[in-house]
Amino acid sequence: MVARINSEAVLGIDAYLVMVEVDLSRGVPTFSTVGLPDAAVKESKNRVETAIKNSELELPLKRITVNLAPADIKKEGSGFDLPIAIGILAANGAVKPDKLEQTVIAGELSLDGTLRGIRGALPMALSCRANGLTKMIVPEENAKEAAITQDIEVYSVKSLKETVQFLNDEIDISPCRVNLDEVWESASQYTEDFSDVKGQESAKRALEVAAAGGHNLLMIGPPGSGKTMLARRLPSVLPELTLPESLETTKIHSVIGALAGKAIVAIRPFRSPHHTVSDAGLIGGGQYPRPGEVSLAHNGVLFLDELPEFNKNVLEVLRQPMEDGRVTISRAAISLTFPSRFMLVAAMNPCPCGYFGDLHHNCTCTPSVIQKYISKISGPLLDRIDIHIEVPALTYDELKERSSGEKSETIRDRVNRARTRQLERYKDRKGMYCNAQLSSKDVRKYCDIDTSCDELLKTAISKFGLSARAYDRILKVSRTIADIEDSPNIQPFHISEAIQYRTLDRKYWMV
Repeated sequence: MVARINSEAVLGIDAYLVMVEVDLSRGVPTFSTVGLPDAAVKESKNRVETAIKNSELELPLKRITVNLAPADIKKEGSGFDLPIAIGILAANGAVKPDKLEQTVIAGELSLDGTLRGIRGALPMALSCRANGLTKMIVPEENAKEAAITQDIEVYSVKSLKETVQFLNDEIDISPCRVNLDEVWESASQYTEDFSDVKGQESAKRALEVAAAGGHNLLMIGPPGSGKTMLARRLPSVLPELTLPESLETTKIHSVIGALAGKAIVAIRPFRSPHHTVSDAGLIGGGQYPRPGEVSLAHNGVLFLDELPEFNKNVLEVLRQPMEDGRVTISRAAISLTFPSRFMLVAAMNPCPCGYFGDLHHNCTCTPSVIQKYISKISGPLLDRIDIHIEVPALTYDELKERSSGEKSETIRDRVNRARTRQLERYKDRKGMYCNAQLSSKDVRKYCDIDTSCDELLKTAISKFGLSARAYDRILKVSRTIADIEDSPNIQPFHISEAIQYRTLDRKYWMV
């Protein structure tokens, strides 16, 4: 007899339907799995057999053949344990077939028959709905995540024995229900706030401008000046996640196993990989590619601390995801595309010792060493960073200040208003939603300036020796500052502020 069980597998960040076919036949008792299973799926044989025995269920002493269809796609993960076990029992007549036709089953088995959580429950639930199936059985750990989809009945089970009893109508299990509003409210609270940051008013202003226009940002300052503290609070002033953005972000975190017990990602993600990260770890990779840090930062912030310490090849692979908002990873077996629309925030010391320009510490670095340190950041990468600012060390008076600064909520209100103006301005431009996306041609169209602004910009370029790439970026940032100030046109004081955000382009800064 052949039993057929619906299950799901994850490919990239999306899931697809897998039919688990189990055949019991006469012959020497064996257990074989076909359909391109990976090592984890092949090892399910031992987990399934032991779990069935320890659940006080009968393991048929027959030749067991398991096929995972479609057979031409590699199957990964441990989520096939439960459907394989149910398939064996159904083929042996121990499970009624009534509920199996419209039900997707996924779960990892322990040796005692209890269930462990799996990765990718949300993409599986979305695929289940897309394929017209109405029910899903998952481990208790994944029930709320899967139930976010709302349109299917998600049943939470704790063990193989409980699953069998439910399918045989011996016990009743109510579908898991999730109040999306309540889950969203509890998951959308930021734990860090800009009011915690003492001093650094100019840096806070620069981060507000970056958030309002979606601009990438580089902070330069000595150790302990608060660069990391500022960066960690940037997501709290970005516009709130929409539900489609949240679901897309949650899918990525689900397939990588980074949800940490949450049902949904309702705040902007913040990712801060160590400078020893590999290029595969940053953009994703593997024989069957998985998302990397740039995709985990999708719709949020990617923070690179100690930027010059990253390997050059690692920084260079950032160029495609920063430009396109997605990253494509091609292997001999498959090519996958992951979303990667993020804000890049980077931090670095002004020199290897960290104290170049500091009034209270002597810098021990020679001019050539400082130049070599700065040049580790390539021109093409700097071309994609609109704002670079200096973050000086705090004074004693700033450190002892007891009053708190402006709250993130207040700053986010201004950012939201600026983003709304940009959405209205670019409503006829598909895929454009903020000033950071303006091309050189778009800058001429949307960042028109009058004679006084033109004279100011000309003087700044001549006096400070600003580079050619600084011109467009100053205009884009000026447009964002004007949006924050609710000004329809760019004014000279907007240009003046934007010029201050080009630290690395000023010749006097270099030695």
